[in-house]
Amino acid sequence: MTQELSIPFNDSELSALWSPAGSASAVMILAHGSGAGKDHEFMTGYAQAVADLGISVLSFNFPYMDAGKKFPDKAPTAIAVWQQVRSWVQEHVAEGLPVVVAGKSFGGRMASLAVAEGMPANALIFLGYPLHAPKKEDKLRDEHLYPLTVPMLFLEGTKDPFANPEKMEAVAAKLNKSTELVWFEGGNHSFKVARSQRTVAQDGAWLAEATANFISKHTS
Repeated sequence: MTQELSIPFNDSELSALWSPAGSASAVMILAHGSGAGKDHEFMTGYAQAVADLGISVLSFNFPYMDAGKKFPDKAPTAIAVWQQVRSWVQEHVAEGLPVVVAGKSFGGRMASLAVAEGMPANALIFLGYPLHAPKKEDKLRDEHLYPLTVPMLFLEGTKDPFANPEKMEAVAAKLNKSTELVWFEGGNHSFKVARSQRTVAQDGAWLAEATANFISKHTS
């Protein structure tokens, strides 16, 4: 059963959801994208599907989302949030299990920046990494990724305007040897496929098997 939690951050709290797996093999911390929070059907569909595959999931909201603001927190705040949530998970729910960090778009990019600043993680998983802004493929958000030694999994839709496939392939090829790039045919930035009959929750669940396989490979 999913449980609502609160995680202290500075003088306030972050809302969170805990989805424990039976006989969990790892814990995944999951951050949302810029436009929708942890309770969005894509996020809950993904989290539940991952938990059903034996990995407990702690998803959380950044402060701006809990406050109902439109624009995401600046990177220094978002990185500090990631560091706090990671520490809290280690102390309260990890129970000695491997901890992987994951995020949709903005949330994943902020996770990678936190890892680049020393936040520990057994693996780093991106749900639609925003490699560049739409139609701005000459300005890549990639420099901080190259020094990372943590295993990285990029889950990308082939129709995502934030990740030109050719450029995404080129970046992934230059990252550490534990990096994997998995394409989801026809998926946009939210992994929706045109004329698909799937629900939004099912779009999220679509990514769970690749996630669980990668985590098993790098934590067992």
